[in-house]
Amino acid sequence: MDDLERELSDLAGWLQTPDPPDVAAQVRARLTAPVRRRRRWRYLVAVLVALLVALLPPGRAAIADAVAGLLRFAGITVATSAEPALPTGTPAPLPAQRPAGLAEAQRQVRFPIRLPATLGPPEQVLVADPDPTGTCRVATLVYRGGALRLDAFDGRLDPAFHKQAGGPGVEWVQVGGDFAIWVGGPHTVAYVDRTGALRVETARLAASTLIWQEAGVTYRLEGDLSRDEAIEVANSLN
Repeated sequence: MDDLERELSDLAGWLQTPDPPDVAAQVRARLTAPVRRRRRWRYLVAVLVALLVALLPPGRAAIADAVAGLLRFAGITVATSAEPALPTGTPAPLPAQRPAGLAEAQRQVRFPIRLPATLGPPEQVLVADPDPTGTCRVATLVYRGGALRLDAFDGRLDPAFHKQAGGPGVEWVQVGGDFAIWVGGPHTVAYVDRTGALRVETARLAASTLIWQEAGVTYRLEGDLSRDEAIEVANSLN
């Protein structure tokens, strides 16, 4: 099995797709001669690649390793290969995290801070992980006394969060007609800083989470919400 076959095989385990059209008979009818086997194989691979490109959001690389149980999507890494180890102690906040007014927070990040219409204005806004110029990497909207939070960061950068989710519960869903990930139960989440180091001290047990990306910005909605409720909140961003 070459690299392309292996990558397609690994990625297939993460995708839930409708039944494909019956193209096998047409392919066999056109490509039956032994001398054309190589061309037929290349054609079938091209069909598979085209289907995957159609299934995955353009510009949002989703890299899956079914053997390692690892999925990288929109700047977030989700590991499902083992039961998550429960974090101990009190988790630390994100690097240099501080409260800010909404207008100030908008000046501190390079992406637009969008509010979910279904939730209204946040109770608190936090910014975190500034670079040497003072520009922050993450903006967080806090609701319900901290029980519900919406993190936003530039998803075109390196991964910012690492999740460890055991067993089933990680599934593909859609937000605004595009791909998203739903983690349907408690899981361990930790922050990955600007250097790529996993900040173990920030690890904590997170509630159900919806992850999606729009216009290069990755959103992470966490709280006591059902999948459909979370999707409704995500679709209400304005």
